[in-house]
Amino acid sequence: MSEQSQRILVFSHKAGVREAIINAIGRRPAADLGRVEYVEADGVSAVLSEVDAGTVDLAILDGEAQPTGGIGLTRQLKNEITDCPPIVVTVRRRDDRWLATWSQADAVLEHPLDPLTAAETVAGVLRAGRVPAVNG
Repeated sequence: MSEQSQRILVFSHKAGVREAIINAIGRRPAADLGRVEYVEADGVSAVLSEVDAGTVDLAILDGEAQPTGGIGLTRQLKNEITDCPPIVVTVRRRDDRWLATWSQADAVLEHPLDPLTAAETVAGVLRAGRVPAVNG
């Protein structure tokens, strides 16, 4: 089991949305992952600073955030940050899943968040984002 902590950035202009995301995922999304530490951001500048600094292992962006939504922000980060961390986008409407896919998000979650699905999705993205050890 990995005991290394993972840093997850949660972005929304609404504190209640950030809280719902954090509560759905929990402090340990899977038994084989260490505890997660959350960094909350309510503005784009905070997201850009954290991602650009390379201080987060995963970003979860609210697709409904205002004035800049997580879908457009995901597309910007994926195209402008060389070592962009994996990004999960949350959407309110099932019909918006295609937009989240267009944004190059690594995964999409739909509100209302199901805790089991949210934790499994985040755990899968964190596992996939691990850099394999180099032999030799």
